Amino acid sequence: MDGKWLTGPDAGRDAGARLFCLPYAGGGAAAYRDWPGLFPGGIQVCPVELPGRGRRLVETPYSRLRPLVAALADALRPAMDRPYALFGHSMGALVAYELTRALRDRGLPQPSHLIVSGAAAPGTRRARPVMHNATDDEMRDELRVLNGTPRELLENAELMELMLPTLRADFSVLETYVYREAPPLDVPLTVLGGTADPSVEISALQGWRDRTTAGSRLRLIAGDHFFLHSAAAEVIAAVRDALAAEPSTTP
Repeated sequence: MDGKWLTGPDAGRDAGARLFCLPYAGGGAAAYRDWPGLFPGGIQVCPVELPGRGRRLVETPYSRLRPLVAALADALRPAMDRPYALFGHSMGALVAYELTRALRDRGLPQPSHLIVSGAAAPGTRRARPVMHNATDDEMRDELRVLNGTPRELLENAELMELMLPTLRADFSVLETYVYREAPPLDVPLTVLGGTADPSVEISALQGWRDRTTAGSRLRLIAGDHFFLHSAAAEVIAAVRDALAAEPSTTP
């Protein structure tokens, strides 16, 4: 597998399936550092490291979705030699969805399951203010609202100076994205949402059911936008259930 894009232990090279995990805006593969040890031995967890963070901090982050998706499709192709699923939180959910569409367009293997977390369905009107061209102070205020950045980081000028360019690029990925109509996917879909998420309304989560013909299910988890961390055990359980379950259609 591509050691630049994919992290995690290589002990699962003989696993029967892989789970690729895509990060939220400003996040990296470290968001999933604990996941490899929490899944059955038959599933190899592969956190994805995007440019501009983690060990790729010096690389220029992508500021548009389609070039990012094209690069990901190239990088992950060799690792699609067995069944695989995609998980993404927030920005990562949109990337996972568009990656699946890109792979379909290329005639490449589709994921066995797509799990999107903390994200409105593509084509939904954005609920939060535009941030990629905001001031540094406005960016900090938005991060406080979303409640995913430690206070000590927000108050550290040097660390924020390192982090803000990647955050701006990631917000630009989200805010310049334009949904293009296409046939629904033929991939089972699980949607996870936070009950108190200020950026994603329940109706926006329900819209995902129109993006597949293979069945979808919605699971709400107590927490704000970063329930991925505050309710980590529930998220892990939901992902494990999704990978083990037969597709079902949301009413």
